[in-house]
Amino acid sequence: MIGEIGRLALLFLKLGLTAFGGPAAHIAMMEAEIVERRRWLKREQFLDLLGATNLIPGPNSTEMAIHIGFVHGGIVGLVAVGICFILPAVLLTSILVKFQTVPQVDALLYGIKPVVIVIILGAVHRLGKQAAKNYGLIVLGGLVLCAVLIGVNEIFALLGGGIIGVLYHILNRRNNRSSPTPLFGLTLFPISGVTIAVTGATKPVSLLSLGLFFLKVGSVLFGSGYVLIAFLQGELVDGARWLERQQLLDAIAIGQFTPGPVLSTATFIGYLLAGLPGAAISSICIFAPSFLFVLVTNPLIPRLRQSAIAGAFLDAVNVSAVGVMMAVAIQLAYSTLTDWGTWVIAVGTAIVLLRYSKLSSAWLVFG
Repeated sequence: MIGEIGRLALLFLKLGLTAFGGPAAHIAMMEAEIVERRRWLKREQFLDLLGATNLIPGPNSTEMAIHIGFVHGGIVGLVAVGICFILPAVLLTSILVKFQTVPQVDALLYGIKPVVIVIILGAVHRLGKQAAKNYGLIVLGGLVLCAVLIGVNEIFALLGGGIIGVLYHILNRRNNRSSPTPLFGLTLFPISGVTIAVTGATKPVSLLSLGLFFLKVGSVLFGSGYVLIAFLQGELVDGARWLERQQLLDAIAIGQFTPGPVLSTATFIGYLLAGLPGAAISSICIFAPSFLFVLVTNPLIPRLRQSAIAGAFLDAVNVSAVGVMMAVAIQLAYSTLTDWGTWVIAVGTAIVLLRYSKLSSAWLVFG
């Protein structure tokens, strides 16, 4: 057991150091490592965990990592994997804000973004084959894809897909037919270099107030990092006036620049408002609810599969999530593949993946 937990911890430490591109990219890299290369989970198990992850508050990719840790190592695995995945982003954010500057990394990101697109498309292909169990689910996934592309919120798209899946199942059952299938959705973040002017809060902030605020954020935040941005804008800039707008933009840029969970933005904000103790409190409080949510919901997932109605809902949510992932890849490609250089990198990455299907995504990002 200790050896297995150690292997899990090392894998997610590596992912925490190399997982650029936002939650969809993180999920794709986990699928490649856990399902495709190591076969620690069956693809259907991975999809069920992913579907459940998207229905609870908190950072999706972090919760997915915690789910995997819990499945393989119980509570010890849950804690070890969660910390290993989160810690690199938190530490790197703390270092960057301490030195008050982020290097200009446009060239680095110019190369990474096309690779991220290919990684996501690879995961969509593999998970989509498992999720699309019948024509009804294929159509549902396509509808969710179109809905997200025209601006429908990802959470509404997922829940709507789940409800449609249940209705579809009930109608089919009345006609003595069988039911549907699996997956999830997330959002990526464009990243750019920035020079930061680190100044204090516009109003004094106590560690207790800071901790309670980010505990609330971690407990109620659904959707993508763009939802987080809107939340912070409304609460910290317009509401409590703890931050100026430029400070918030700097914090968002840091969260996008560092690998791992984008919610490491909280680390930066905590440092701005209360120094290193504030950074520590903010980081702990925004991620703590995720550990609890996974601990409570993970044992329920097999029971959902035992219920025909709940299983149909989970199947529909999962295939909807595949549609959301595809929408994310399309949106990212539209803004990224803008010249021959990015196309060369993307096509080259796709050729490498087709030739060496078990190659770690981390090596692709590094390359």
